[in-house]
Amino acid sequence: MKLQDIDFPPPPLAASYLLFSAGLLGVLATHMAGALFSGLLVFLLVQLAQPLVGRIASGHNAKVLATLGIAILVVGGLVKAGLWIAVLLHSGSGLDALWVKIAETIDSANGILPQWVLASLPSTAADLKDAVVHWLREHAAELRLAGKEAGVGVVQILIGMLVAALVAVQEVDEPHQQRPLAQALSERIERFYAMFRTVFVAQGKIATINATLTGIYLLGVLPAIGISLPFVKTMILVTWLVGFLPVAGNLISNTIIVLISLSVSALAAVLSLAFLILVHKLEWLVIGKVVGEQIGAKAWEILLAMLVMERLFGPGGLAIAPVTYAYVKAELKAADLI
Repeated sequence: MKLQDIDFPPPPLAASYLLFSAGLLGVLATHMAGALFSGLLVFLLVQLAQPLVGRIASGHNAKVLATLGIAILVVGGLVKAGLWIAVLLHSGSGLDALWVKIAETIDSANGILPQWVLASLPSTAADLKDAVVHWLREHAAELRLAGKEAGVGVVQILIGMLVAALVAVQEVDEPHQQRPLAQALSERIERFYAMFRTVFVAQGKIATINATLTGIYLLGVLPAIGISLPFVKTMILVTWLVGFLPVAGNLISNTIIVLISLSVSALAAVLSLAFLILVHKLEWLVIGKVVGEQIGAKAWEILLAMLVMERLFGPGGLAIAPVTYAYVKAELKAADLI
């Protein structure tokens, strides 16, 4: 095949692919995935409220003011929800106490767990504490940097939310004629946003179903047979939050629930494990139907994308992997390549 026989995309389209890819890689390389996601979430919520704007405002200026008001409410609501979750997770029955309980469970697991499992775990809570202290001393500099980066990350998330709110308000204006490159780049951004909306809404449904079933089990089934677990509210909240991570979120919440169940009795641990396996199978079916049908990807494809992105870009890559993979497949389908 000769070079002149190859059907190259028009220059504006090719440039839009390069610019958007460079921008996305820049977001990942600079660890700004949180800002990107928070901005997309604000824009999504404001867009979902647009039908309300049409009912309460008629003129252009009125629509702009109504959209601005909704954007302020959305940003304020998300910030308040984030603070509430942070306070709840760090309360007396929150994550800090949860980790202590897990350490105590490991301490008392000598007569329950198999020897090959115990060989890879600290033998007592004191050993676990010593290991943690040793690790903290070795990584003190990294932890100081991580604390600084966490503060910067919070600021970036807030800025991302404000930028998205301004963009949502600007969307009220009448569309105007764009030059070829701007139009092609807008198409890339709109397709990425569409995939974010699809994946986020679908994964939100899955996380809600998972947390609801977990709540029924922890608050209804176990108490009905005389078993009461500690930290129930915290475990339900953690299950919902990590549920937005496909597959990996399940592993996190399942491990926590089984270990806390083990702290009560071996029977509670066995029942929890059986329940979680059942819910996990149900969730795989839901993922295959809700997510797979909408983005054309199987669960193993999403998991593989998450593994690769986490290896390349860390936690930010892990979080953004499902959306990025869905976007890439959407672009390939639009180009009739798959």
